[in-house]
Amino acid sequence: MKAAFLKEMETTLRTELEKLTGELERVAPQVTKTDAFDADYNTLGDKEDESADKAAEIGDNLSLENELSSAVRDIHSALKAIQNGTYGTCKYCKQLIDEARLKVRPTSTSCVACKKTLTQEI
Repeated sequence: MKAAFLKEMETTLRTELEKLTGELERVAPQVTKTDAFDADYNTLGDKEDESADKAAEIGDNLSLENELSSAVRDIHSALKAIQNGTYGTCKYCKQLIDEARLKVRPTSTSCVACKKTLTQEI
């Protein structure tokens, strides 16, 4: 891969990482999975409906937290691959991933052909 393209992808990934990290901090500033499972839902609000709303919000936030955490891990993996010189190489067939695919999904670890095979789209 060309150095200019790798630099572009690194910048894109770092920008997305900042955005996702901020969103993760907003959604789950102190909540951990343990906190939510140990929560006393009867005391989350002053009234019964407030407790139910808060419990639903915690559930939604946990789901979003998991998605955001996964995206952050993918970005860290992609940045590490750039440093290691392996970015843009399909982990299955070891061929280069098309730059157009990487521009659309910078954290891709597989080429289109392998992805289609894995998802049985052939």
